[in-house]
Amino acid sequence: MSRIQSDAVDILLEQWHQERPDLDVSPMAIIGRLGRCTALLRPQLDATFAEFKLSAWEFDVLATLRRSGKPFRLTPTALFSSMMITSGTMTHRLQSLENRALIKRLPNPADARSMLVQLSASGLKLIDRAVAAHVENERRILAPLKASSQAALNARLTELLAVLEELNQQ
Repeated sequence: MSRIQSDAVDILLEQWHQERPDLDVSPMAIIGRLGRCTALLRPQLDATFAEFKLSAWEFDVLATLRRSGKPFRLTPTALFSSMMITSGTMTHRLQSLENRALIKRLPNPADARSMLVQLSASGLKLIDRAVAAHVENERRILAPLKASSQAALNARLTELLAVLEELNQQ
């Protein structure tokens, strides 16, 4: 049985143990590792998005529209709600994507006061290529973990996510 390597979080925990032996800092291990993983994953993901001249938020908007199914169209409210950003931020982002001809805004036949956001033909082609590369990149990143480890990690993260979502609703 091989020992798991020490990491940057172990060093932080040891420092706290030395300075504050009275304090149980074990929660820092999980939260610290999640933060460190996020920081290390971001450049790996961004590199793939950059191959398609996309930022992470552009990928997110296009992917949200793509996974909504034909006709790949949503209200701006549905978009910004799923992405947890403000309507003002969404308006700016949609203008940018529309200027690049990746989306188009159409009148909403169900509500004359609102618009719908739809992937353009070029936006659909781009996101289909980008999402395939993104999934392959994620597969490459996780490849060193055994399938059973990936499944166990996914199960534990699902548990944590449920707890965090509940805390945010309080």
